Amino acid sequence: MTPSFDLTGSSAIVTGASTGLGRGMALALATAGADLVLVDHVSSSDTAAEVQALGRKAHVLSVDLMQMSSIPLVAETAIAAFGRIDILVNNAGIIRRTPAIEFSEKDWDDVMTINSKTVFFLSQAVARDMVKRKYGKIINVASLLAFQGGIIVPSYAASKGAVAQVTKALANEWASLGITVNAIAPGYMATNNTKALREDPARSKSILDRIPAGRWGSPEDLGGAAVFLASHASDYVNGHVLVVDGGWMAR
Repeated sequence: MTPSFDLTGSSAIVTGASTGLGRGMALALATAGADLVLVDHVSSSDTAAEVQALGRKAHVLSVDLMQMSSIPLVAETAIAAFGRIDILVNNAGIIRRTPAIEFSEKDWDDVMTINSKTVFFLSQAVARDMVKRKYGKIINVASLLAFQGGIIVPSYAASKGAVAQVTKALANEWASLGITVNAIAPGYMATNNTKALREDPARSKSILDRIPAGRWGSPEDLGGAAVFLASHASDYVNGHVLVVDGGWMAR
């Protein structure tokens, strides 16, 4: 492996690691050499077994990231396991689909909490360790809806817009401290969050017709971007939102 992409000896936290995009990015980081703390509200033991099969260490932490009291525990677990935190991937998120005219306050608050509030405060907690060594990589997961409004997902669009802006704000403050803060904006990916869309023939066709690559993305499609942003290869990349969408935004 090119040395600048080699993560051997690095420690990483990945939230929402049990399935989908989180699992895909966790396995990519492990393949590049990182040891992992896998965080989710359900057990990430299956992902941990795959990480360990790659010869890397994996610690599973099952917590509810909707509760701000969980934030310090995530950072403390990683430091106790590996002595430091090199990489944070803020992937955990939810989506609620309801027309704006009917959207509930609870759905708004739930989505904004896990998708944006948790991203900020977990980044803050991890950065407190990173600044001690003047080194760290924070990768937030945004969305195409950081750029577009979407359909019947008002809180999701708002939360992902917030992720993009928080990414830039933190990059501005922490670049001089040796911490890079960037985001990946996935396109339409084949995950649990898009199951309803993929099962709707008309909606699925309209989406695929716009994607130049002609297919839904897979969790593995984010692996290269995650390794790049987690490695020394991206040391002069900061405050960037990297779109991984099969060409959707270019259409």
